[in-house]
Amino acid sequence: VQLQASGGGLVQPGGSLRLSCAVSGGIIINIYAMGWYRQAPGKQRELVATVTRGGSTNYADSVKGRFTISGDNAKNTVYLQMNSLKPEDTAVYYCNADLVWKDRVTDTVEAGKDYWGKGTLVTVSS
Repeated sequence: VQLQASGGGLVQPGGSLRLSCAVSGGIIINIYAMGWYRQAPGKQRELVATVTRGGSTNYADSVKGRFTISGDNAKNTVYLQMNSLKPEDTAVYYCNADLVWKDRVTDTVEAGKDYWGKGTLVTVSS
């Protein structure tokens, strides 16, 4: 199974971006939660926001009121709407999923919380 993130780019302070992350590559049995994390240069990866299948959300204090996470269960996709962006939001953003899936070839069922996309770079600069 793969997580494909997209939507990063260069934006001026105060601007907006929308990130997307889709799960594909296997038979998705259930996605319990998906989330976004970010890693700025020289810093550790940190939580940005998470959303459960039922729609419960959790945000880092630094993004509350500016970012909105949402999920589309039918499309196995999570979105992150980022508004009022600041230079300190500059980072590589990674999506994460806690899911259960079946390999189409081996018929093996796999589960876990450590499924990650490759990351998409967000740069906030004038």
